[in-house]
Amino acid sequence: MGPGAARAVARWCAGAGWPVHPLAPRQKTPTANCEPCRRDRHRPTDCPCIGNGGWCHGFHAATTSFERIDAWWEAQPRFGVGVSCGPADLVVIDVDAHQAQVPDRSRLLPGISIGPQVTLTGLATGFDTLALLAALRAQPSPAEDEGTLRVRTPSGGLHIWYRNPDPQTRYRSSTGSSPKVALAWQVDVRSDGGYIVAPATRTVNGNYLPVGKARHPAPLPAWLAAELARTGHVPPAAALDSRTTTHAASPPRRRAPKAAGRILEPLLEQVVACEAIPEGAGFTEKLNRAAFTAGGLVRAGHLAEDEARSLLLEGANRARPQQEHRNGTIIESALSAGAQRPFHPKGRS
Repeated sequence: MGPGAARAVARWCAGAGWPVHPLAPRQKTPTANCEPCRRDRHRPTDCPCIGNGGWCHGFHAATTSFERIDAWWEAQPRFGVGVSCGPADLVVIDVDAHQAQVPDRSRLLPGISIGPQVTLTGLATGFDTLALLAALRAQPSPAEDEGTLRVRTPSGGLHIWYRNPDPQTRYRSSTGSSPKVALAWQVDVRSDGGYIVAPATRTVNGNYLPVGKARHPAPLPAWLAAELARTGHVPPAAALDSRTTTHAASPPRRRAPKAAGRILEPLLEQVVACEAIPEGAGFTEKLNRAAFTAGGLVRAGHLAEDEARSLLLEGANRARPQQEHRNGTIIESALSAGAQRPFHPKGRS
């Protein structure tokens, strides 16, 4: 996107009622917090920056205020655009096409037994598992849904945007590598507690390009809503609402489960402690260990992927603010590696 294009995209999203927040230039991760927020870790709901027009804490700062959007993208025209899914009442199906070892058929579709009579020859990506799920329900694959906004990702995946037609029912984000809360293998869900990269955003790996003619989300199909409920994407009522009214304030942050926090927090503290030691602190090793552990917790269903990434970026960018791009690279690599081995707080794998 050229100068001013990102701001135009952000304003277009906000005009559709989707709160937006900045992404680091040419990255798919939120921009770093301000220096005080890096030094003093706190909950987004307690942060004065957001109320004062800051962009700290990623999707928690998302807004539909044109005035605030203009100020953000005038300050940094190279920012990308992220959309906070929960406050926008969006449910985005994120289909991956990563090269990875295909798991046993018992883990392709959580909760569904795939008998030996079903031929799986050629199955390799999330496109295949989503099509398989749709076929079992006698439905067309959402990846082929020309009636809703679809966005091709730089890695060859696809974001399928839907509007939640029943806002009283909330959907939580998940990762398709989780055996407990997942729609299908390599099929992620972005909704409450998550964000999605806006169409037309450019990253170092390529562009997020709309597919087909549809430019707005269609209502979430009833059969997909039923599958999301079946696979645990509808949390208990008491654990709901990451939404707020759509304005400049941030929605409350979903906290990681205590068990996952007990494992991850000490590792994050080691990362943050490197702030006081410019060199020779073993920062990369400590960040790798924290991100690898977080990936295992995500894979095991104990932690939301977006929450893990946010916590890791906050800690890393606080300790080494001068190397945000490298921090993101380390985190993404270690998260991916950790996701290959589920990690349970009680030590089971």
